[in-house]
Amino acid sequence: MIRDTSAQDAVIASHPASKFKKRAFVIGGAIALAAVGAMLLSAYRSSDETVNAARIRIAEVGRGTLVRDAAVNGRVVAAVSPTLFSTASATVSLKVQAGDTVKKGQVLAVLTSPDLADALKREQTAYEQLQAEVARQEILSRKQKLLAQKEADTAEIERLSAQRTLERYQSVANEGVIAKIDYQKAKDALNSAEIRARHAASAAALEKDDVALALKTKTSQLQTQKLSLAEAQRRVDELTVRAPVDGFIGTLNVQDRAVVPANAPLMTLVDLSRLEVEVEVPETFAADLGIGMNAEITIGNATVKGKLSALSPEVVKNIVLARVRFEGKQPEGLRQSQRVSARLLIEEKPNVVMVARGPFVESEGGRFAYLVKDGIAVRTPVQIGATSISSVEILSGARPGDKIVISGTDTFKNAQRVAINN
Repeated sequence: MIRDTSAQDAVIASHPASKFKKRAFVIGGAIALAAVGAMLLSAYRSSDETVNAARIRIAEVGRGTLVRDAAVNGRVVAAVSPTLFSTASATVSLKVQAGDTVKKGQVLAVLTSPDLADALKREQTAYEQLQAEVARQEILSRKQKLLAQKEADTAEIERLSAQRTLERYQSVANEGVIAKIDYQKAKDALNSAEIRARHAASAAALEKDDVALALKTKTSQLQTQKLSLAEAQRRVDELTVRAPVDGFIGTLNVQDRAVVPANAPLMTLVDLSRLEVEVEVPETFAADLGIGMNAEITIGNATVKGKLSALSPEVVKNIVLARVRFEGKQPEGLRQSQRVSARLLIEEKPNVVMVARGPFVESEGGRFAYLVKDGIAVRTPVQIGATSISSVEILSGARPGDKIVISGTDTFKNAQRVAINN
């Protein structure tokens, strides 16, 4: 029986040259390790601080297009949100409740104002009286015209009679049948009749103009009163408050059967068919904003485009309010006061030296950055240009290909050189 393989083993003597090579390899490796250790020891000794690489984040400087933007928060608001007011001191009877959906023209409330109702009745009565006066004036005008025409016609008849009398006298005057004095009287009578006829005709024409003017005056008064009546009717009609647009009742400012003064707010109507986003922009970006600026609005998992449509002229608590209008079709499912986030695209700068943005911009004030080389982060003066949500422009102090510590520099304690320990 064979218990093991010891009987098969044979001892081979080593060659002297092989021993020398092995010893040389071991000595060379030791020297290399010593050199590396000396270099690392020299680096650590020349560093002011040491930090673990897992506690920092390093990014490489490169070139690209930097879109200068601002990340802001906002909420969905109605572009059209009219507030309805009372037109007079009245008692309110509400026909809707807060949150009700209404259609354009639907009655929302009815105001009861005894003063306006009485004013309408007075204007109606005055209008009817003037209508009667105009009708009476028309009758009187026709009557006066007839009387004037009658006098003119009578004068004309008298003139014709005098003319025929004179013609008869002329036919027999040469024969001496009548006295010459009678002939002269007939001639004078004709002249007198002609004068009266002319005056009567002129008086009739003047009388027509007079009655026409009197009728025109009454008609004008009637038209003025008609306008007053229409105004009174309009004010009474305004007591019935109707919806100017489709939407829903946002807020009610009064209680049912409450007495309100003139111009008091009654309710707010929200038009959900036209929504916008009201964003809160930090004051530092206010000078860079402009109407028509592009924006990206994030609603849930979707991103839609928009444009800046309005900008508040005042700053409140370091915030400037702005309105962003959706481009194209409005997204479905939006709700009033829904919170959203937006990105305002302020400027686009192509082919710039840039690096990923990190806390180093704020912690170092944008004046210094830690450039990493051979495991050592060196505090280097840099000049920061435009910034965006994700990137920072480097004007000087770093070149494409350099590596910068973009986060974790708060542990460096502003040391000039920091060793990065893997």
